[in-house]
Amino acid sequence: MKNLKTITLALFVAATTFTATAQNKKINVEKSKITWIGKKVTGQHDGTINFNSGTLVFDGKKLKGGSFEVNMTSITVADLQAGKGKEKLEGHLKADDFFGVDKFATSTLEFKTIAAKGGDIYTVTADLTIKGKTLPVTFDLAIGNGTARAAFKVDRTKYGIQYGSGSFFDNLGDKAINDEFELTVSLVY
Repeated sequence: MKNLKTITLALFVAATTFTATAQNKKINVEKSKITWIGKKVTGQHDGTINFNSGTLVFDGKKLKGGSFEVNMTSITVADLQAGKGKEKLEGHLKADDFFGVDKFATSTLEFKTIAAKGGDIYTVTADLTIKGKTLPVTFDLAIGNGTARAAFKVDRTKYGIQYGSGSFFDNLGDKAINDEFELTVSLVY
């Protein structure tokens, strides 16, 4: 019985120590941003998407985890003006051909493995969920003083977004859209 009490006390102390050293840093959703670039044969478009929430987890100064929820209904186009194609492209990106935001209003990213690369740069492999489909993505995340930044590409066709893809449709000519889109993530916490 004495050994059971000792083991229980040791587990409690270990759990308390981990909880005390792990720090959850919530991102400032107003100051954090995601920018996107989608390319096609004849040019490209860019815009932004907003976060609903997000947290980075640290053990002291070392990155240990993270999870984020993105508001897909907030997708905007920055390179077109109102009345000159902006609303049409935003509507198309929100439609089922692309992100289907009526059914899939959020996307998520959850860190799975983190490896220190040197300095304050980490290689992160995370589960990215878009349109209900979860696949791994890998990227470098640079940590600053209350900030973090990452850039990576996502193959939209792996998430069932095949509209205008030359990989799935023939004879698209100059209407073909690249399968990959680029994301740049700037976090403030």
